[in-house]
Amino acid sequence: MNIQTIYYEDYRIGDVRETFGRTITETDFVVHAGHTGDFFPHHMDAEWCATQDFGQRIAHGTMVFSIGIGLSASVINPVAFSYGYDRLRFIKPVHINDTIRTRLTIDRKSPDPKREGMGQVIEKCEVLNQRDEIVLFAEHIYLVEMKS
Repeated sequence: MNIQTIYYEDYRIGDVRETFGRTITETDFVVHAGHTGDFFPHHMDAEWCATQDFGQRIAHGTMVFSIGIGLSASVINPVAFSYGYDRLRFIKPVHINDTIRTRLTIDRKSPDPKREGMGQVIEKCEVLNQRDEIVLFAEHIYLVEMKS
């Protein structure tokens, strides 16, 4: 990780960055289920899943979100902080041994209506699998200091 001061004016619409990949494991499923209490058979019961249309266990959507967003956390910006996420969608299932990575694109920005001297920067977050299919989408809202 590194520290970079990036002010509102420095963000450019269309800038893209992409993370390295991370392979989803059996351990990820078990640990996430333990943390959340979500032991639904869709995530935990391989035999039952084999009898369903999807044929195998499906990763928790919240786990894919957590890992996908965590992959993008490589820069500390002391003049910005996360305001939250909008439009979260689980597009395609993720399975054990799938490898995901995250593509982030600066989509739009505007002055923050509640905080003078701050702007909102909206970043599209697309989590992709090893076949370059989007498996998760969300918009990340940053609150960022303005230079003036």
